[in-house]
Amino acid sequence: MALLYVVTDEGLSNGLSHTQITELCCQGGTEIVQLRDKDADDGTFLRYARECKRICDRYNTQFIVNDRFDIALEVEADGAHLGQSDMCISDARRRAPEGFILGCSVGNVEEALKAESDGADYVALSPVFDTKSKLDADPGHGLDMLTQIKNSVRIPVYAIGGINKDNARSVVDAGADAICVISAVVSQKDPVEAARALREIIA
Repeated sequence: MALLYVVTDEGLSNGLSHTQITELCCQGGTEIVQLRDKDADDGTFLRYARECKRICDRYNTQFIVNDRFDIALEVEADGAHLGQSDMCISDARRRAPEGFILGCSVGNVEEALKAESDGADYVALSPVFDTKSKLDADPGHGLDMLTQIKNSVRIPVYAIGGINKDNARSVVDAGADAICVISAVVSQKDPVEAARALREIIA
């Protein structure tokens, strides 16, 4: 069964903090929470990471840190998610403790195969559909690309970008092992109910 993976974003959360988002996502049954904040300084991000890790531990939810590999190690997160312009997966794998999860954003089969060979535990096609949640996102790569990647690698393939309750089922049917969302949960009036509704759809 596909997993629900929610990425925090204070700019899209109707005033909720990263810790409040994390708490509500966990209440809604989210299996994985990723802390993402491109603007926070290291000290602030470290505080967020510690608080969110404690919440995820309480709910037995996986906690992933976006980009900031060193902070992920510092707070003993379950893993880190890295983009194409971040620390390379092979370097991170050499430094990561046993069992540490490494995810990598990819846009095509070639990037997915390289991430797998470098030691990624999962790849995330980003974005699947056009999205306004990430201002630097490329145009959507589509469900066909998702299926191509799924058929090319042995590790799990996640999907992010423009996914909501109306298209989540099609993303799972195309081969996604997890659907990753931001606004479909974080921006909703009731994030707990939004997460639960998505869980029901992908289940």
